[in-house]
Amino acid sequence: MKSDPFHIALSFAMFLVVASVVMLLVQEPGTSGFVLSALSLAVGLTFMGVVAWVIRRLSK
Repeated sequence: MKSDPFHIALSFAMFLVVASVVMLLVQEPGTSGFVLSALSLAVGLTFMGVVAWVIRRLSK
């Protein structure tokens, strides 16, 4: 099992994205929980993009 920081960061970002999507499916639109789940999804996707960009940048 890999334990480098980038693999851990990608795993955390994936967990955040999956959990946010699941919560979006069960939350009623227009509630505060729905808004927080949508923001968590945006943060997770942004974090995943930044980590992927850093990995690509360092591999060159």
